[in-house]
Amino acid sequence: MHELLETTGDALVLLLSFDPDLWEIIGVSFSVSLAAMLFAIPPALLIALVLARVVFPGRWLLISLANTLMAVPTVVVGLLLFMLLSRSGPLGEWQLLFTQPAMIIGQWLLAMPLLVAMLHSALQGIDQRAWETARLHGAGKMAALWRLLGEARFGVMAAVVASFGRVIAEVGCAIMVGGNIEHFTRNITTAIALETLKGEYAQGIALGLVMLLLALILNLLLGMLRGRGRQIFSS
Repeated sequence: MHELLETTGDALVLLLSFDPDLWEIIGVSFSVSLAAMLFAIPPALLIALVLARVVFPGRWLLISLANTLMAVPTVVVGLLLFMLLSRSGPLGEWQLLFTQPAMIIGQWLLAMPLLVAMLHSALQGIDQRAWETARLHGAGKMAALWRLLGEARFGVMAAVVASFGRVIAEVGCAIMVGGNIEHFTRNITTAIALETLKGEYAQGIALGLVMLLLALILNLLLGMLRGRGRQIFSS
């Protein structure tokens, strides 16, 4: 118990003293995950809109596929991407393996199914009359589309928050395509795994505290979004 308290104290010192190595790792995590989300949100939103508003053959198959892909382990996504980006793979000439762009691609692949599934659920729950009313009042297609997104804004924000939490906390894909290279591709989760294996628990606990704080913030944000949504719908 004494050793745990002492190690936790050392971890807090690392955080509060703004240890450059520690905060570099945190910076890599956030920059990679934010980039992946920025690239994932527009196509996921477009796909979800089509699935929610357009009836076509195979529509439910695509919805089921998105729901199924949410359950794929991150290490499997990492393995497939590794095989594609390795020197002997079809995309080996891009030389992306063990780089931050490879990590971004991996997290993009992980975020897309969750975003599509959650955004589809949020958009499907919108009353069709919202689109028709906007069009009857002279709104163009883009304005009417913006009206739909406004109706589903709490579901959209919840999807983004949940997806960001998934990608920044994953470790399997990041370590396989990023390689956990110091000062380059080492992020929070891969660093925790490495430091634990080395017996250097202080940095691992410090990074774990960052993840716990992030999880708390994301859950509080989701709770606030749900609460505001209930207030609006009940008023």
